[in-house]
This record gives sequence, C-alpha cells and structure tokens, in this order.
Amino acid sequence: MPAFPKVRLLSRSYNRPCPSVFPRSRFVHLVSSPTMMAFRALSFRKLCVISFAFFFVVLTTMSVAEALSHCNSNSDGPVTTTNPLVIFLERVQETALSTFGGSKFDPKLYVDMSLKFDLSTTEAAFDKLPRSSNGSVSIEDLNGFLGKYLQGAGDDMVYSEPVDFVPEPEGFLPKVKNPELRAWALEVHALWKNLSRKVSDGVLKRPELYTLLPLPQPVMIPGSRFREVYYWDSYWVIRGLLASKMYETAKAIVTNLVHMIEEYGHVLNGARAYYTNRSQPPLLSAMIHAIYTRTGDIQFVKKYLPALVKEHHFWSSGIHKVTIKDAQSCNHTLNRYYAKWNKPRPESSTIDKQTASKISNVSEKQNLYRELASTAESGWDFSTRWMRNHSDLTTLATTSILPVDLNAFILGMELDIALLAKVAGDDSIAKRFSKASQARVKAIKSVLWNSKKGQWFDYWLSDHTCQEPQTWEAGNQNQNVYASNFFPLWIESFYSDTPLVNEAMKSFQSSGLLHAFGIATSLTNSGEQWDFPNGWPPVQHMIVEGLARSGSKEARSVAEDIAERWIRTNYAAYKKTGTMHEKYDVEKCGEFGGGGEYVPQTGFGWSNGVVLAFLEEFGWPQDRTIHC
Repeated sequence: MPAFPKVRLLSRSYNRPCPSVFPRSRFVHLVSSPTMMAFRALSFRKLCVISFAFFFVVLTTMSVAEALSHCNSNSDGPVTTTNPLVIFLERVQETALSTFGGSKFDPKLYVDMSLKFDLSTTEAAFDKLPRSSNGSVSIEDLNGFLGKYLQGAGDDMVYSEPVDFVPEPEGFLPKVKNPELRAWALEVHALWKNLSRKVSDGVLKRPELYTLLPLPQPVMIPGSRFREVYYWDSYWVIRGLLASKMYETAKAIVTNLVHMIEEYGHVLNGARAYYTNRSQPPLLSAMIHAIYTRTGDIQFVKKYLPALVKEHHFWSSGIHKVTIKDAQSCNHTLNRYYAKWNKPRPESSTIDKQTASKISNVSEKQNLYRELASTAESGWDFSTRWMRNHSDLTTLATTSILPVDLNAFILGMELDIALLAKVAGDDSIAKRFSKASQARVKAIKSVLWNSKKGQWFDYWLSDHTCQEPQTWEAGNQNQNVYASNFFPLWIESFYSDTPLVNEAMKSFQSSGLLHAFGIATSLTNSGEQWDFPNGWPPVQHMIVEGLARSGSKEARSVAEDIAERWIRTNYAAYKKTGTMHEKYDVEKCGEFGGGGEYVPQTGFGWSNGVVLAFLEEFGWPQDRTIHC
C-alpha cells in the first residue's frame, strides 16, 4: 500500500468530536507541502515514526508556547501599574489608622479623597508633619493637614437630576394592586434621584488630582461608602431603571462601562484608579440585551457590539483561561477570576496588611494579596467558598477555582453577543459566538455539573500555575452548598432544558439554602458577608428569574414564593429604618445583613432594582398582606 494514503488515514484522528490542539486545517497544509510529499518514498513504518516525532515536537511546542503566554504562578503573574496618587493616599490611610485608631475606621475613605494642590506639594507637606518616635501623627496635626490639602471623599461627584425621572411613570408596575405596597414601590422608585451623580468639573479639568475616573455620563452609585459606579451592581440597577421607565439613564450607565473597555480593555471593578487591576462578574452584555429588549434600539446595539467582543476576549484568553481534559479525553476551556495585582488592595490596604501579618515569606504574601484581589473580582468578597480552610482567610485560593457563576456569565455573554450580532446584521460574529456558546455548554456540563447532586459545582484546579491541560477528577468538584451552585439556571441554555430545571429545582429545595425571607448565600456562618445568614439581591434575582423563565409552572410557583419572601423583608426593613440595605438576614424579617470588613451599607442600588424587577414580574394582589 502506498505511503501517502496512510498519512491521510492519520489525519482522521484529528477529525473527532473533541476540539484538537492542532487544527485540522494546519494538518491538511502540512500533508500537501513539499516536505511532506517527500515522505511518500519512505516505508510506512519509517513514515509513522517520523510523523509521530514531527507532530509531537510541533504539538508540544504549540502547547508550551500557549501555556506560557497566559499561565503564571500567583507570585510572579501579571501586575497592573499603580497610580502615584493612589500610593500616596495609601500612606495617608496608614497614618490615619495609626492616629485615629481602628474603631469604625474605613480605609476606603482615604483613597477616595482628592488633592487641592498638586501631588508633589501635598506629599511634601505630609512628609513635614511632626511625628512621634513610632511614626504617628497627632489628631490635631493630621486633621489640619486633611482640611488644608485634601478634599473629602465624595466631593469629586455632584448631584445630577435624572433626565427621565418622573414621580409616577406611565405604566409603572401594573401588576401591583395592593395600595400600601404600591406606595412603597413609588418610594423605592424615587430613590433613583438620591443615587444619581455625575463627575465634577474638577475631575474633568484636572484628573491627576483624583482617584475617581472621569466618566462621560451621569451614573447611579450603589450608596453609602460606594461613591462611584460599580460593574456588576449596574446590571440590577439597570433592571430597576427599566421597571421605572428610565431608559436614557440606563443607556448612560452602559456608555460609562463601555468607556472603561475603550480605556483599559475591560470593565473595571469600579470607577476608581485603584480598581484598574481587576474586573467584576461580566454582565455588560446582559445590560445591553435587557435595554434592547425593552427599547428595540438597534443603533444602541450596533454602537456597543464591538466593545462586547473586546470584553469577551479579555475574559476568554490569557490568565483567565484554563483547559480541562475530561474522562473521554475531550478538552474543555473554562475560565477563572485572576486579578492582575499582588499587593494590598488600596481601598483595604490596612486590612489586607493585617490579614497577611502572620506570613513572613514575601512570595506567600504576594500570593495572598493576589487572592484577596481576585476574590474581590468575583464580587463574593469574602466567602468560605474560596477558602481551603473555612476559618482562615489567608487560605483563599480563588485563582485555583473554575467558578460556576463566572462560566455561566460568560456563557450568557456568548449567547447575548450571538443574538445582538444577528440584530446588528453581523452574521459572522453571530455564528462565531453561537459556536462558542455551544462549546461552553458542553464544558460546563462536563466539568461543573454533578448529576447525582443535581447541582453545578465549582472545580478546584490541581495545579494553580495552570499547566495545561489538567485532567478532570470528580474529587475536585467542591460539593459544599453555595447559592452560586444554581446560578446556571439563569442562563437560557439551562433554563430552557425542562428535565434539568426540574432536577436542579429539587436539589435547590432540599439544599438548605431557602429560608423564611430569602436564599442564603451559603450554609456556613463564618462571619464573612458572603456566607450564611446573609442573602444578597443578585442571588435572589438570578435564581428566581431562571426558575420563572423555565416554562415550568412548578418552577414559576417556587420563584414567586421566593420573590414574595424577599419583598416582605425589604419592605419591613425599609419601614423600620427608612432605607434600603445592601444585604439582608434571611432568617429574620426586616433585618439587614452584616459581617465582612465594613459596616452594613444603605442606599442601595441593586436592592432597589431587584425589588422593582420582582414587582414588575410577579406583581402583588390587592388582598395579599405585605407584613411579615
């Protein structure tokens, strides 16, 4: 038998269901090249040996090159260059802690301050402050310096009247029939005015004096200490704004987030100079999809589609990308959180240094700082979900985890881009992202889904340095119960699968997460804010909306019951305190949540949005009581 047909036979091994490291198109090019044609004169056995050696070298070289391009150990991984102003304000923060003490001390306050004079003048004055033998500054001297040289946190933003706010929008929450609840819903709607801001003229004129980034459009801040726009908060703010018929305000938020992509290559955690080293759960495509669904604005979609493609590249390549080989030897690409930072987070610098104080090794400290920042990128800062030892925050290992929620969000992004590209008339992008979404569905099912438990589980990497591909092992699934185990229900690929919804719903109902007033984040009462007994608005919304969209009557009934519990506790807390809260205690009606590294916050952007979205979806009958 001639040698050349045998080479063609070899090519069939690359035409299998699993994606190959070595693309078939490159193989075809090789077998038709002059070099390969010369092999035809060789015996079949010699040809096999040479072919195997040749492909081994090529494949190994390609795999190693690809791995080295985006895989690093935690200590020497990528680090974003920091801002000299931020470095100086961290020094002020450190001195303030020494001077004022730790009682009610919020480190973020000091890195949110801005300068009245240039940095060199301000820093020189700070260095001249009288200090005691231990380096501390007196309260009088430090207060004097702060008053003379720095502007207060929050002075960099000013109130902005929302252009599309009216006290009672036409068609507002038509399903809400109860007069008492409707009056409260209008009060929540009015809170958008309290949270509306725009960047001050000072920031636009002299941005070097501020840590606040000069965004082009008005924003909705979450509230309290969160004085700037935040990434994933904005999705639920937008959902609330859409219920409030405030479409222009919602579009302005998207414009600001896209501005970050254009400036930095990704949406930042928040609109501050110290957030440039990380992102947050990627929900920009979901925001644009929600606005398009409500407004039908095709030009809006066309304008921002390129930014979505750019953001997808940020999340699906480089240091965020990991390959897992499943039991059938199929390779699957999934993604992880990985902040480009290995120092204390500036907004929590004094806290992070204290957390790392018992670690003497420099590399280990850098590892911990990267894990702290990467956990902040996840939005779940902090939770036992990311800790090897649930009682020790220094055992955070977020970069060693393929998270269920992140991969569900990226799948949602791929589905959104495919749909929006089709709307925009770009069939090439639509096909590309439809194909990407199909591959991710397979990856999530193969690596994260557990059919025995009826849940999706985070997957712990065997090697955090990202030596690829890693072989899937059942024992690497984290089978502890977290609300995030059910987040894929929010994504159409899964909520449209009725048998799977029923399976996951039964697992959820028996999980222990559902309590009298909402879904707990975990079953572990660790004192961290993303653990029991705290319930967070995004958690409620994603699980509820996924169940409600599934088409199952039983699932919708479960969803409405959870929404009703959540609305009751939000209402009770508002009537008791006069405000909306960032998080709530799911065991006690009207009690806000706690724990973590800062005091409970009020305002509150995503809490307002979820309540309004729930009331828009499910309404409230006239004869149903609102009280606990």
